[in-house]
Amino acid sequence: MSGAGQAVERVGFGKMEKRRPSSDSDSEAETVRKGGSVGMDHVLLALRESKEERDVRIRSLFNFFDLANLGYLDYSQIEAGLSALQIPPEYKYAKDLLKVCDSNSDGRVEYQEFRRYMDDKELELYRIFQAIDVKHNGCILPEELWDALLKAGFGYRLNHLRCLWGLLSGLMQEQPDYLSFNVNSHEDKCINSVGIEIDDEELARFVEHVDKDNNGIITFEEWRDFLLLYPHEATIENIYQYWGRVCLVDIGEQAVIPEGISKHVHTSKYLLAGAVAGAASRTATAPLDRLKVVLQVQTTHAHIVPAIKNIWKEGSVLGFFRGNGLNVVKVAPESAIKFYAYEMFKNVIRDAKGEAKGDIGAGGRLIAGGMAGAVAQTAIYPLDLVKTRLQTYTSEGGKVPKLKTLVSNIWFQEGPQAFYRGLLPSLLGIIPYAGIDLSAYETLKDMSKTYLLHDGEPGPLVQLGCGTISGALGATCVYPLQVIRTRMQAQRTNTDASYNGMSDVFRRTLQHEGLRGFYKGLFPNLLKVVPSASITYLIYETMKKSLDLD
Repeated sequence: MSGAGQAVERVGFGKMEKRRPSSDSDSEAETVRKGGSVGMDHVLLALRESKEERDVRIRSLFNFFDLANLGYLDYSQIEAGLSALQIPPEYKYAKDLLKVCDSNSDGRVEYQEFRRYMDDKELELYRIFQAIDVKHNGCILPEELWDALLKAGFGYRLNHLRCLWGLLSGLMQEQPDYLSFNVNSHEDKCINSVGIEIDDEELARFVEHVDKDNNGIITFEEWRDFLLLYPHEATIENIYQYWGRVCLVDIGEQAVIPEGISKHVHTSKYLLAGAVAGAASRTATAPLDRLKVVLQVQTTHAHIVPAIKNIWKEGSVLGFFRGNGLNVVKVAPESAIKFYAYEMFKNVIRDAKGEAKGDIGAGGRLIAGGMAGAVAQTAIYPLDLVKTRLQTYTSEGGKVPKLKTLVSNIWFQEGPQAFYRGLLPSLLGIIPYAGIDLSAYETLKDMSKTYLLHDGEPGPLVQLGCGTISGALGATCVYPLQVIRTRMQAQRTNTDASYNGMSDVFRRTLQHEGLRGFYKGLFPNLLKVVPSASITYLIYETMKKSLDLD
């Protein structure tokens, strides 16, 4: 049991007797089914509770949080109460519960505000309870919960096989017998559009966790007690994720976060947050990226103004965005993989240190960031090479080769291995860059919480500042390796002037251009990296909050 159910029992209220289906319950169900107005009378009827009994219950729950008898609840009281109920503090439900209850935004929750939240939440929970209880017998059966998961966007793997079979054999009128579906099979799993999996065993654990008296069904009282203090909208997907979070601390020695929560929901959300952040920031800084690449490949003395004029001459405004479509195709998955891998490597390091939770330190962040950068860079490197070739292609009359033509020319004229030309210096550069960038950002963010915000949450300006410093620091440290990589990518391997590996690029650059040659394009690169990193982190943090990952 968890949440309000524990609080109610702690203040002296046991479980109410489970009601049998009655004509009254049929009447209330009919009201919901026909789309009629649902009021508190329906909730009281469902709970077989009088208005006076409900008043006493809500006041007792308020007093459970108000241990200091102040007459109001603040953040510390709500956090202490949720901690006493073993609701994990890292999901910040206390902050969200305060926000949703505090209607006048004065930082405290008076009893009437708490009461209004309870009214709204119980009505919300009643509506979704009735929507799941399709048999309208006053309880949710496991099969009804299963059906609700399907309707919320879940579908069986075998349904995907059916679709595939239909595409491959569109003229077939009937499906083969081996694609028939048995809802009771323990081999079948359901999977939703974002990759959450739930099998029969997990469904049984879900029901068992909410079902306080273990009779195999969920009454509205049990449903209410489980979700009453959940501050977000009670959708099926949110409820399932909430269960996955609280069950870790609520089932004793059997504590296991379901795989459908820990591996699949967060995977897709972290990937989505990283992809959106990367694509938005790269598009915003595309002109500076084009200028940087043009300057990097110049072996003579490079000047910014002439380079800008040449880009404008070749394609006017669109010339500054040449290769940006491919850039977004490259950066979106790269950013998604990098941020997700960073979160995963942090967990691995935390587990290796034997800490279930807590900070892994600056060194751990540096390692996690470097490994995440290496994984992401290796995964998207061919796209990076094609993007560089596209941006540095010398054309007459502003004509740019089609992407398909460019890729096929590289494949047939230089071989498949050409797509990974310059990977080594790229990895040597990206590992320290990503390590410094990600670790510096988190370290600076934590320092801002401690010294500037006094344990408050960083706002957009602080996030932008942390991203600016971390991005500039990482980019400057590894820039020489980036120049070497870009020159290896830009030159075709079947020319006399082509480089013979990373050491040859280093030697010839140092011989003909000196140390300054390794920093060509640094200024426009910083002009690009600083806003790019800032925008990336700002959007990533925003996406994490909106996707309930923070």
